Amino acid sequence: MGKYFYTVLKNTQMDRRKFFEKSLLVTGGLMLAPIYISCNDDDDTPITIPDLNRDNFFEGLASFDPTSTSVIIWTRYTPEVDADIITLNWQVATDATFNDIVRNGEVTASTTQDYTVAIDVQELPSNSKFYYRFFELNTKKVSVVGETITLPASTDTIANVKLGVCSCANFAAGLFNVYGALAKSDVDVIVHLGDYIYEYGEGEYGTNENTVPLDRVHSPKDEILSLEDYRSRYKQYRSDKQLQLAHQKKPFIGVWDDHEITNDAYKEGAENHQENEGSYETRKQIAIQVYSEFLPIRSADPSKIYRSFDFGAIISLHMLDTRVIGRDKQLSYGDFFDATTGQLDAVAFQAALQDSGRSILGEDQLTWLAGVVSGSNASWQVLGQQVLMGKMFMPAEVLILLGRIVGEVGATGSVSEATATAFQTSLTELTTIKGRLLANDTSLTPEEKARVQTVIPYNLDAWDGYAVERERLFAILADKKTVCLAGDTHNAWHSKLKDSNGKEVGVEFATSSVTSPGFEGFAGLKEDQIMGFELALTTLIDDLQYTDSSRRGYLKVTFTAGAADAQWSFIDTIAQEGYTETIGKSVSYT
Repeated sequence: MGKYFYTVLKNTQMDRRKFFEKSLLVTGGLMLAPIYISCNDDDDTPITIPDLNRDNFFEGLASFDPTSTSVIIWTRYTPEVDADIITLNWQVATDATFNDIVRNGEVTASTTQDYTVAIDVQELPSNSKFYYRFFELNTKKVSVVGETITLPASTDTIANVKLGVCSCANFAAGLFNVYGALAKSDVDVIVHLGDYIYEYGEGEYGTNENTVPLDRVHSPKDEILSLEDYRSRYKQYRSDKQLQLAHQKKPFIGVWDDHEITNDAYKEGAENHQENEGSYETRKQIAIQVYSEFLPIRSADPSKIYRSFDFGAIISLHMLDTRVIGRDKQLSYGDFFDATTGQLDAVAFQAALQDSGRSILGEDQLTWLAGVVSGSNASWQVLGQQVLMGKMFMPAEVLILLGRIVGEVGATGSVSEATATAFQTSLTELTTIKGRLLANDTSLTPEEKARVQTVIPYNLDAWDGYAVERERLFAILADKKTVCLAGDTHNAWHSKLKDSNGKEVGVEFATSSVTSPGFEGFAGLKEDQIMGFELALTTLIDDLQYTDSSRRGYLKVTFTAGAADAQWSFIDTIAQEGYTETIGKSVSYT
């Protein structure tokens, strides 16, 4: 990676204005988006605003990474004529009519960053609400008015902190009604856990019977690979009015998952990157560049998205990268099956699973996390990260049948009657046996016990595939009150977090998706099978307390000094704009 540098930008209209441009030169000469830093002694000359027309800010505006003294504001402007550089003005005020402007300034947008701009407005009062907007004086164009906040300081008295948690928004899969619901909610901040975009092309993953009628076909039409491809895809997603509304109304704190690069990414490759698609490293750096253009974060190095936020004395939120910076390649069951016998080589698999050298965070990130957790005096330590941390050990026969189902759905679009019947029969029998086992039924045979006690991880892409490092993390969190937030799976989950000795070290709340299909999609579950499937999972998986396997929605977690209250909200449709929001489940953790 290249080095950081700062450049002082002079402005002839305002002698006291000082902007610092922060940039990173990455492999291949790619320039990451600058964040202009504005301090309290900048921009002290108000600008006379002419009558403005709302246009050309086609991607809206947004705010990111609030702290107790600062927040990043963002926009993108489309010039009416070709221009390498254009000048935009911005304002931050304490009121929506901008009678009390606390900061204003001027910034340049260029083709180098696809006309995106981000300003880190610093030295603001804590625990406050602000309004902001951008405008272009020459063409008299103005953005909508955005709303944002600064976080409470440790000395501020606050009753609670409300986080809205979401992930996995596939444009082709349906309308972003979940974003609209979040915009209208009372959450303080939206925590986005990744898969903000998907890399697939027209007709690929996420496409359904509503994609064309709703005009949700992915653009560009092919899988995205180049700099312009990734930029075009972000612009398509940000053209969505409900996503724009969510950004307009709430500040975002986010991390990427895999689809911001490509499916099942890790340090050195990805499932959905092939040799004929060029260098994976180049593709990854392009993806990081465009992410920094459209989703700026407060980081000394845009390739390092792990960072912390303090919400008064109530929570310390630690955003992690479990996907790119430290992840070793995922294990695959297919690598441990004997081609002759068709049996799993359990010894070899367990040896690989318990390899202490395998990592999902990387040593640098884990060391950093240990330091910030130990140094925090907040009531709660909250991990904002991508993949499930709770142990999801299923009976092996269920996982084998699920594999058959997924294969059939992928090949033919449906499940054969024989496989569906075998799956339902297995679930029913195993749930009954597990119930008897929990009731200490002494008549159970060894064979019956073995059916429910022979369990293996269902998802090796999650923390279950990195069990040794999970134990190291649990040791770091052992004396703290911990909540883990997760996305990625498209389903809602609530699990106890227990170490290898069975000690509970925290709780996991995982959100459903914005649009991406869940178990009902890839497992071909029919509506009348869903409730039974969910009951079977919560019975058969020891640490699992709740799941919703079919609905789209978001998670709201309200933190007080003494409790973390989780509420899973679901919307009833992504096929039309009108929707109904309902609460699916509420739990309290103390």
